[in-house]
Amino acid sequence: MKPKQTLLIVGPKGTGGIDRYITEQRRYLEDRMDVRVYTRYTAPKGEGLELAARMLLSSLVAVALFPFQRRPDIVHVHSSHTYSFYRAAFFALFSKYVWGVPVVLHIHGSSFDDFLATDSRVVRRLQSLVFDAVDDVVVLSEYWRGLVSRLAGEEKVHVMANAVEPAEYDPTYPTDPVHLVFVSNLIDRKGIREFLDAVERLESTPGLDFEVSIGGRGPHADRAEAVADAHDNVSYLGFLSEADKRDLLGRGTVFVLPTYAEGLPIAMLEGMAGGNAIVTTPVGSIPEVITDDRGILVAPGDAEELARALARLVSDPEEAVRMGRTNRAVIEERYSWQSNADELVAMYAEAA
Repeated sequence: MKPKQTLLIVGPKGTGGIDRYITEQRRYLEDRMDVRVYTRYTAPKGEGLELAARMLLSSLVAVALFPFQRRPDIVHVHSSHTYSFYRAAFFALFSKYVWGVPVVLHIHGSSFDDFLATDSRVVRRLQSLVFDAVDDVVVLSEYWRGLVSRLAGEEKVHVMANAVEPAEYDPTYPTDPVHLVFVSNLIDRKGIREFLDAVERLESTPGLDFEVSIGGRGPHADRAEAVADAHDNVSYLGFLSEADKRDLLGRGTVFVLPTYAEGLPIAMLEGMAGGNAIVTTPVGSIPEVITDDRGILVAPGDAEELARALARLVSDPEEAVRMGRTNRAVIEERYSWQSNADELVAMYAEAA
């Protein structure tokens, strides 16, 4: 019997969407390939100089230990922008020019478009070196393909959306009352301030029957808890395990993510798998997924517009459920992990 190809997946640990993707990637490929994962570096804690020092130390350790890995047949490097890309550049260049194996670079990150537009000649040169070296580049949507192809060349770039496993979600499509769900890091970029402002606007609007669940941790946790304490129909749940998150999304009617910047958020796809209508913003790849029959797009930073969108779905539960059922079907047809794994295996075979 021909031995399985050895795949080395390289990426960060404890960084939300990328971490979850790597976990599922390994899970769905390990019966077809000999899969190893290199995640010796994690998202560090702290602020300012402390954060910078921890990030530098974590990266130096990861770089120093990487050459001692067994040489694989293929390397798949996950990267975001700026600091993440600089670190990923070493793994990609070492794998290509020292090990001499095919390399796949997988681009995540909410601001990679800004990173590509840098004025720094040094950074632009590094970008060119990496994109010239790798054999394939995976991006999340046509939007990112257009940007990355300018450096990598169209023949290298593959569009593979993030994926979820729909069988792990059990939608209930509640309407009595409509259930608004926010699950993400409680940071400015995710729009938590606007969401809390919108919730308070809805609370002051007569005739609306709804409940709110907020999951996640971050610098705005105190305010989320205060809003929950002030209103009986609002719950702040803090950190959620994967099982608890999936259960919550299955009990949601509308998933809310008023984000300022994204690639293609896995959290949004999870909300769709849970049978939720989506209220989010037209950033990154989101407009390619959320059409009028699947949700409502609002401007980032506009709490008033967000409140109007939520009030519309609270006032018309049937519309919200129609959107939720459409979203569930879309996930099953286009964003399942099984189809994603098939695409990855085909790409690896071609590269090898």
